[in-house]
Amino acid sequence: MANSVQRQSQPLPLQSIGVMQTPFSQKFGIPRQPGLVAAEGRLKFLAPFNDPAAVAGLEQASHVWVLWQFHACPETTTDSWQKTVRPPRLGGNERLGVFATRSGFRPNRIGISVCELKAIEADGSLLLGGVDMLDGTPVMDIKPYVPYADSLPTATMQWAVEAPPQLEVVWANELDTSAVSASTRQLITAVLAQDPRPAYQQDKRDYGLELDGFNVRFEVNADCVTITTVQPLT
Repeated sequence: MANSVQRQSQPLPLQSIGVMQTPFSQKFGIPRQPGLVAAEGRLKFLAPFNDPAAVAGLEQASHVWVLWQFHACPETTTDSWQKTVRPPRLGGNERLGVFATRSGFRPNRIGISVCELKAIEADGSLLLGGVDMLDGTPVMDIKPYVPYADSLPTATMQWAVEAPPQLEVVWANELDTSAVSASTRQLITAVLAQDPRPAYQQDKRDYGLELDGFNVRFEVNADCVTITTVQPLT
């Protein structure tokens, strides 16, 4: 009996089924939860998973679960994962067990996101909405979101009861935004409204991030973000 249990406990090897293409080329600025920003991404399947037959019927779902890896989370100097972490939602000072959070510093670096399924493209790729993954993120699996089982109105999370408050975002009057499309402008505004700063950096300083092909620089004063520079990346 013990041998049988041991055989059943052996984990199956994981392999990527696809790669995410998103507007987030660096970790700084990525929304901390899916759906907080209307950012679009594309899941490109890898062979042999890029057969359109593998997603037949998925068009009947409005949303999907995406299981992916925090591939850009570095190992610590002492271990490949952290037993406790500092959630930004708690100000970056209070520690919780890693399994009580969604931190990327986990043993298997697995992330999970609910994303809107906006379209299934001709090659079987999925156009997703509300993504919160770095460009190039490996995807381990997808599953349809099933409302009657996955939506739990009575569920609670005591230290994250509701979405965090948003900051006001102002574009400096002298900015030349002629090269910025309306959709990119909306994305930049939505990302900065979420306050991407580390929880331990709440002072006024110049910040910068790369987003959707642009170098964006901004300042935060109290509850207002002022965008000072938006330049195409070269």
